[in-house]
Amino acid sequence: MKKIIIAIDGFSSCGKSTLAKQLGAKLNYIFVDSGAMYRAIALYFLQNNIDINKDIQVTEALKNIQLSFAFNNEKGSSDMFLNNINVEEQIREMAVSNNVSKVSTLKLVRDFAVAQQQQMGIAKGIVMDGRDVGTVVFPTAELKIFVTASIDVRVERRYKELIEKNSNISKEEVKNNLQERDYIDSTRAIGPLKQAEDAKVLDNSHISREEQLAIALQWANAIIHSI
Repeated sequence: MKKIIIAIDGFSSCGKSTLAKQLGAKLNYIFVDSGAMYRAIALYFLQNNIDINKDIQVTEALKNIQLSFAFNNEKGSSDMFLNNINVEEQIREMAVSNNVSKVSTLKLVRDFAVAQQQQMGIAKGIVMDGRDVGTVVFPTAELKIFVTASIDVRVERRYKELIEKNSNISKEEVKNNLQERDYIDSTRAIGPLKQAEDAKVLDNSHISREEQLAIALQWANAIIHSI
């Protein structure tokens, strides 16, 4: 059976990664979390005090960054590794969340990440989620899904995720962070977040993860069995 590329795009905290992971597991496809890649780069920049306004610093920093994914048997999903160090938890912290959109607007950074992502897709059989996967990284992907949800639902999801690690975080802070990231992601000059013309829209504001997966699987299998 031929394999395809599934590109999943959408706003922050709308459930893209969850859906991508589930689809990957069901179809036995490789899951690539493009957002985690940008978060790892942002983490490296923070750790090494890289001035993102200085191209020379950014260029030199990227030369020292090695990104990879490794399957975590306990979680049943892949973890992000930065220079052979597991940074899966660190890249989810607010400090990184507050900087990742700005870092990901840089052309040098996007060119660096997209080149690696496209290399991963040569053999197909992958599910990748992000902001510009269906429009920039894989514009010819056989299945493109644009995931969306209301801002209130997204805030609640993100708040529940963060409160376990930081009891001092407020919903207002989470909402402000998401709205700022939405604006930056949608208005950046390079690889902005937008719905591909041939993408299927999946609004999961009022459906369960299981229902969301069932819909996406139906779309994927219809394409897979038609080629």
